[in-house]
Amino acid sequence: MRTRFLSPLVTLLLALPSAVLSTGQHAGILHLEKEIPLPDVEGRIDHFSADVPGQRLFVAAIANGSVEVLDVQQGNRTAEIKGLKEPQGVLYDSQTGWLYVASGGDGKLHVYDGKSLTEQTTLEFGDDADNVRHDRHSGEVWVGFGNGGIGIVNAAGQKVGSVTLGSHPESFQFSDKGGRVYVNIPKQLSIAVIDRQRRAVVAEWGLGGSIANYPMAIDDVSKRLFVGCRLPARLVVLDTTSGRIVTSLPTVGDADDIFNDPGRHLVFVIGGEGAVEILRQHDPDHYEPVQRITTAPGARTGLFVAGFNRLFVAVPHRGLQSARVLVYQLKGG
Repeated sequence: MRTRFLSPLVTLLLALPSAVLSTGQHAGILHLEKEIPLPDVEGRIDHFSADVPGQRLFVAAIANGSVEVLDVQQGNRTAEIKGLKEPQGVLYDSQTGWLYVASGGDGKLHVYDGKSLTEQTTLEFGDDADNVRHDRHSGEVWVGFGNGGIGIVNAAGQKVGSVTLGSHPESFQFSDKGGRVYVNIPKQLSIAVIDRQRRAVVAEWGLGGSIANYPMAIDDVSKRLFVGCRLPARLVVLDTTSGRIVTSLPTVGDADDIFNDPGRHLVFVIGGEGAVEILRQHDPDHYEPVQRITTAPGARTGLFVAGFNRLFVAVPHRGLQSARVLVYQLKGG
């Protein structure tokens, strides 16, 4: 009887190392490398852009009315652009050296020389200028604005067109294949699909009951679109060729940025609940959560930069919580 009792016990003990290895094999995907302080920066912080050759980050401090310029290597702030009215979207174009800042408070797109930070031109878009994206094929810059539009600016800084939408656009992403642009339209509970050449909406996709769809990322290789919804807090994965919902997974609350690392098959969801959720893609249809990093309350925006092998997360000033940028290094980098 003792032998019969010990046999299953021994089997269980022998199995424990492999079980521990299985549950811990994804641990340490991210580790906190350092924190970059943002002295005197008050209120909510919005989106980022990066100058990889120059080792700089540009951070839109929306409530502070400024763009913070950070040195990634030194880990400090080197400059500020002040006096903006609710800067939201920010884009650094390494090809032209221009820095684009969309300010929601006055509906303007400000264009700066990226080195001197002197303003070159300002374009009017009515109101609520928001997300800014670069079409690397045409060199154009697209900016979401107002009650339902995306303005298009050429490499010379001139307005050259627009796309009409039903209501205000949030995050949008260009597909490198197929000439499409995918746009989150929260008030319409859907995603608008734009034909880039025709500059017109050609389809509209639902999200299966999930709403408040704000952040978005794309994986062109797998033909998958990642959409963050806040009600309920879920990551919805769609097929970019058909709009079919592939899967939907619970995720961190109050998500405002999503990034995809196709080389490592990872998806990062940054949420104001105070965490970063990391999911691994096993194949285009199957995903699993592998790590959750605690950040800080209200830390819902950031940037993944493959060229730095870093994930950056913005922490706003709240009470004793100081404004800063958390710098996470990816395992193996």
